[in-house]
Amino acid sequence: MRFENDTIVKEFMLVGFPGIQKVKILVFLTMLLTYTMTLIGNLVIIFLVWTDYRLQTPMYWLLCNLSFSGLCFTSTIVPKMLRNIIMDTKVISFMGCMIQIYLYFFLGTSDYILVAVMAFDRYIAICNPLRYSVIMSGWFTFQLAVGIWLGSFLSVLSSAIFLFQLPFCGPNVIHHFFCDIITVLRLACTDTTFLELLSYVSTTIIVLSSFLLTSVSYLYIIATILHIPSATGRQKAFSTCAAHITLASVFYGCSIFMYLLPEKTHSSGFYKAVALLHTVVTPFLNPFIYTLRNERVKEVLKDTLKRISFLAKRTS
Repeated sequence: MRFENDTIVKEFMLVGFPGIQKVKILVFLTMLLTYTMTLIGNLVIIFLVWTDYRLQTPMYWLLCNLSFSGLCFTSTIVPKMLRNIIMDTKVISFMGCMIQIYLYFFLGTSDYILVAVMAFDRYIAICNPLRYSVIMSGWFTFQLAVGIWLGSFLSVLSSAIFLFQLPFCGPNVIHHFFCDIITVLRLACTDTTFLELLSYVSTTIIVLSSFLLTSVSYLYIIATILHIPSATGRQKAFSTCAAHITLASVFYGCSIFMYLLPEKTHSSGFYKAVALLHTVVTPFLNPFIYTLRNERVKEVLKDTLKRISFLAKRTS
């Protein structure tokens, strides 16, 4: 592959959703509300984990990292998408597009690893409860978090370096609502077969390895739960991982459609819909899944709201 410093494209045009002109205000308000709720929900999770001792355990520390990653992930895409929906100009600068691609895959990779590690955490808690505090110690959990972020950052660095050096001399129209790496690669003025293959292989490895670790963990978890003699014990054990199972199902379902199935199996509109679900809806659902289906989080949230209400009454 030959890389040259002869890029003349200074900005890209994001096609976005061309068929929504008549309802673009409604779409904009819906997306804005969803994004606002996503920010609030994930920030609440982070706040609760950091401020309440009952949530300062490995499971919730990993959840805090997932909330932070999801918050940054959706913020990489949605603000620009909202601007393009409401404005007549739908452009993104060349450097802005490159940065969006990098952050999208960096944060997406961290999400996959976090989901897998959270499944491993539930496996240890249910299948080896007596050794849980030893294996998932505070220091080890901190090292895991640092390793996840550093590993995610480095795993997409080489592809990003290659991408930044590609020459782009036109056309500059991206048929998507954000800078997806494959759509951008196909606009380059050189052969990008190697980079497309590298992107597909690396994504496949990350998604499938994360899915495999999560699946194996839950196979052991389910087998262990089925051997618990009492129905109450089985229900209690299952409730500790029900929220994560729900989140993982949505997460991997979107990922398989987006990255692993051949392009010819779905239309451009369907691909955009799944991408929207992955980038907007999943981060939105994350805090609500964990607050609505997790008794400890609901308890901490209620106590926090009571304290805030009490302090507000005292100061008024």
